[in-house]
Amino acid sequence: MNLTAGDTAPDFTLPDQDGTDVTLSELRGSPVVVYFYPKDDTPGCTTQACGIRDAWGDLQEAGAVVLGVSPDDVASHRAFAEKYDLPHRLLADVDKEVMTDWGAWGEKVLYGKTTIGVKRSTVLVDADGVVAKVWKRATPKTHADALLKALAALP
Repeated sequence: MNLTAGDTAPDFTLPDQDGTDVTLSELRGSPVVVYFYPKDDTPGCTTQACGIRDAWGDLQEAGAVVLGVSPDDVASHRAFAEKYDLPHRLLADVDKEVMTDWGAWGEKVLYGKTTIGVKRSTVLVDADGVVAKVWKRATPKTHADALLKALAALP
């Protein structure tokens, strides 16, 4: 599935780094940032997650719920969140079902080589559960700034 602005965001339930289930539809009423990343504690993913951490006050002021999703398990997410003092929830999609449904898992080209894996991407879901913006290729260093701009543009 390739999500585009105006689509209803597919619902899901995944465990966070504490093993607590998070269901997207239960977050209605707030904008939700769902970002997909390849692997905990790797350079690009750490840059991206720490950028969100560093912009946390502004993201909270914008009313955003931020969910990071990767195929890592709960224990890996817990260690990653603790190591970098991450304030947002990290969701374990070990079966890659949500990533597949949201278009974040599949064929990609990396350094000229075609592989299957996580496509670093982000979806902004508005307070009504509708996709407001999709980043098919999120840039770790500027990710938080892009999120804040998009959140500011929400009605």
